[in-house]
Amino acid sequence: MNNSKPTSPVPDFIYGTAWKEDRTPTLTELALRMGFRGIDTANQRRHYFEEGVGQGLAAAYNAGIVTRDDLFLQTKFTYQPGQDHRLPYDPTASLSVQVAQSMASSLDHLGTSYVDSYVLHGPASNHDWTDADAEVWEAMRKERDAGRTRLLGVSNVSLRHLQQMAAARAELPSSVQNRCYARLGWDRVVRQFCREHKIIYQGFSLLTANQEVLQHPLIASLTSASATPAQIVFSFARSIGILPLTGTSNAEHMKQDLAGRDVKLPPEAAQAIESLAG
Repeated sequence: MNNSKPTSPVPDFIYGTAWKEDRTPTLTELALRMGFRGIDTANQRRHYFEEGVGQGLAAAYNAGIVTRDDLFLQTKFTYQPGQDHRLPYDPTASLSVQVAQSMASSLDHLGTSYVDSYVLHGPASNHDWTDADAEVWEAMRKERDAGRTRLLGVSNVSLRHLQQMAAARAELPSSVQNRCYARLGWDRVVRQFCREHKIIYQGFSLLTANQEVLQHPLIASLTSASATPAQIVFSFARSIGILPLTGTSNAEHMKQDLAGRDVKLPPEAAQAIESLAG
């Protein structure tokens, strides 16, 4: 187990490992070879193979591609309704114990003594920040205070959830990770809350949730030999304060996505893309 001290900054691009199954080790290593330094996973076997991420990390370490200190590793605690039968904790235990067990399992999977970011995969209710969430959040804070994570985040949250956290005087998260739909204003109200409270907004499914945008004439007009539609969308996302995730399994797309960090959109182009949602 690697016991390096946590020093990694939050990267400007994160590689997502959901839905990769048996390809997870190979694709995690490939993403690191291509240049990604942020890796997102979850201790939720239903949609992620976290142990496979650890195998990919180990291969990259052994090949001398990266060291643990080079990386930003992010994983998640998932409530039982979001899991299948392959649980990372005792379902009869208290939520606080489940958080601790899930974290211990994640650290074992990832071969590390800490993660850089520990995320609540989604609140217990679609509508409210509940007592269960408050218990889990406090348990996550204890994991942070014990040095097993640097940062705490929440995923799949609404503005209402965040406002209720604030009203309850809970410690607000360092990051919010949401699926980002153009037709819903690129999650504008949540992004605004994050901006006001200095919370990093991580956007996922920027491409898969927005196929109509990728095919829009506006995007086509901005695409050139030096900028693909995906690069345009990721550049736009950064310009409005979104830290993008990508889960591509294609090496060439990985390379293009990372190269797209140099693509800069004029402000009027970014405004035009944002206005596609109305």
